[in-house]
Amino acid sequence: MPDPISLEIQRHQLVHARIPRRTVVQAGSIGLLGLGMNHVSGLQSLAAEAGSITAKHKAVIYIFLSGGLAQHESFDPKPDAPDNIRGEFAPIATQTPGVHISEHLPMLASRSNKWAMVRSLTHPYNEHSIGHHVMLTGRTETPPGFDSNRPTIHDFPAMASVVNGVVRPVNNLPPAAVLPEKLIHVTGRTIPGQFAGQMGWQHDPWFIEASSFRDSKYIHGAFPQYGFQRWLGASNPPDYVYQAPRLELQQGVFQSRFDRRVDLLGTLDQQRRQLDKAAQVGEFDRHRQAAITLLNSGGVHRALDVQSAPAELQDRYGRNSFGWSLLMARQLVEAGVSLVQVNLGNDESWDTHEKAFPNLRDFLLPPTDRAVSALLDDLEVRGMLDDTMIVMAGEFGRTPKIFTFDGAVSKLPGRDHWGAVQSVFFAGGGVKGGTVIGASDKLGAYPIADPQRPENMAATIYQALGLPRTVVWKDRLERPHHVYHGEPIPGLI
Repeated sequence: MPDPISLEIQRHQLVHARIPRRTVVQAGSIGLLGLGMNHVSGLQSLAAEAGSITAKHKAVIYIFLSGGLAQHESFDPKPDAPDNIRGEFAPIATQTPGVHISEHLPMLASRSNKWAMVRSLTHPYNEHSIGHHVMLTGRTETPPGFDSNRPTIHDFPAMASVVNGVVRPVNNLPPAAVLPEKLIHVTGRTIPGQFAGQMGWQHDPWFIEASSFRDSKYIHGAFPQYGFQRWLGASNPPDYVYQAPRLELQQGVFQSRFDRRVDLLGTLDQQRRQLDKAAQVGEFDRHRQAAITLLNSGGVHRALDVQSAPAELQDRYGRNSFGWSLLMARQLVEAGVSLVQVNLGNDESWDTHEKAFPNLRDFLLPPTDRAVSALLDDLEVRGMLDDTMIVMAGEFGRTPKIFTFDGAVSKLPGRDHWGAVQSVFFAGGGVKGGTVIGASDKLGAYPIADPQRPENMAATIYQALGLPRTVVWKDRLERPHHVYHGEPIPGLI
């Protein structure tokens, strides 16, 4: 009979990865991975060669700035506003006439012909957890049963999970991945919005834990070059290493043993085929199927190995968790992943409540400016930019006024949370470079032109992936749910 885990799998309409028979043989002991006989028959029925990656592979890299990117200090400066609104940074001109951004984004300023910005994205929340949920799922409303302290089955599915459920895999890779770590608060609280929620756990994205670091000292940023503590300045975890997990078969397991076990399983499968069919062969576990492919794929190992990239390329991106993560994202897209979410900054690094300007100037904006600029150049040189959209956003912007909190250790000003308006960066995937969509008021507080909802941002992402407006995902009761809940942002593409 099917194994117990198979019986727990919630049924959805999935597009299963096609695994070649030789992949099953090479990956070897199916039993070691916990696959039941129903899994074997499923693998055999899908024993066609994987499709090869082409220049037309559509992909999105979603750069998420946990903590919230301050609009005034990035893409929507307000040089004519009062000091307590304008802040300490000066605007600089970009390649696009009349468009100015922060002085601490000079590399992006020189590439404005390659990117566009939306200065009017808005939602009603000023709290981190619901803000994360909104901007990671692309859904503004709060789902019934939402718990700000933890993910639940009531959450709307993350965009990465939606993509995992409705996009056909390329080269046997999961359609969506998240790196370099899950978003977990330093207190240990896992932030909701990152997972499949209502879709069921089997659609959770592939989490690549390459930079998982937790410390009670609240160290943030782009380790090891740009780590910092909000009130103390430079601070890096001791012995920090950025390294994706190795995907290897256990020691002592050899090809001949794989061959023998696969032959045995084939024999047993033949004997039980009629029984399996009578029982209506169950869906095999997507995660176990992916494990077979990933264990066997040299291309996946190469995509995850940023440390072996040419030294000059690593230097262009930056030898830190921001640069390495965006380089890994590019390599994964090139290997066939459709959506890669890159969390730039652990534990709400961009939540600059105090000492905001030194922290942005010295630790956050420089590695971001360098890494995103390198990603743009790299995609363009490789002929991938037209088919790969880059989106960069946080869960909200900053309050119009800056101020020094009571109890601020540094005694230096910062900001608070502000969902009413934020700036969102777009590039590639057909985006019209040099375009500015929408506007905020003179204080950078509210949209005054072309307000955009998170649903519109999500629709833009789904459109860039080539998903039709009619696409749906199905819940465990086979009820269809729309993927699109808004319109792609007009004028962007």
